[in-house]
Amino acid sequence: MKKAYLNWSSGKDAALALYHVQNKKEYKVEKLLTTVNRDIDRITMHGVRKELLIRQAEKLGLPLMTSELGAETSMEDYNAEMEKATNALKNEGFTHSIFGDIFLEDLKKYREEQLNSVGLEAVFPLWKRNTQELIREFIEFGFKAIIVCTNSKYLDDSFCGRLIDKDFVKDLPENVDPCGENGEFHTFVFDGPIFNSPVNFEIGEKVKRSYKPAKEEKDNCFQDDKNSWDTEFCFCDLIPKL
Repeated sequence: MKKAYLNWSSGKDAALALYHVQNKKEYKVEKLLTTVNRDIDRITMHGVRKELLIRQAEKLGLPLMTSELGAETSMEDYNAEMEKATNALKNEGFTHSIFGDIFLEDLKKYREEQLNSVGLEAVFPLWKRNTQELIREFIEFGFKAIIVCTNSKYLDDSFCGRLIDKDFVKDLPENVDPCGENGEFHTFVFDGPIFNSPVNFEIGEKVKRSYKPAKEEKDNCFQDDKNSWDTEFCFCDLIPKL
């Protein structure tokens, strides 16, 4: 099998991608790579505590590599940090990099170009899958996930902190992708068929945060109009529990 690492967000799409890769046995996932905001010691975008990320990797039985970034990291610095990380992985013998992306064409192209520049190949197990089918699959396979971040442009704060289940999917507004592929929400997966046991946590407080549009932004670096940036989010804190 081809030696691969998984770009691990801690959320449902990455978990489902790992599930399918492990079952098809074309690639052997031997490590997880996650970007972490070093200023607050939490997963970038998702806002999940690093301690829970570490426990998640332990329950998955996979080594974890983190790429530490500052809150005000520019696109140039982000690319440099990721090049450093991917070069290190290549030197360890990795040949393929797996993502949970579904249909963002520009993001896929960006990932492929960045990886090709260091001699790695990008793999997208969920690419162009119907997101209604994917979320139904996620639930039916027995995965458990909680919403840790919602984009206030699309969802009211009541969705933040909910579990992903059939009722959650049914309650989503029509303009919201069921997998949150447009950044409508982010998740933390804490149990499922790829875990050896659940990740235990308690639900903490919910916090609303507003951000000023930046000139550059890692996950939306293909938008030129700063007015199109989403700047208000609700986060649900998860507290590690033994």
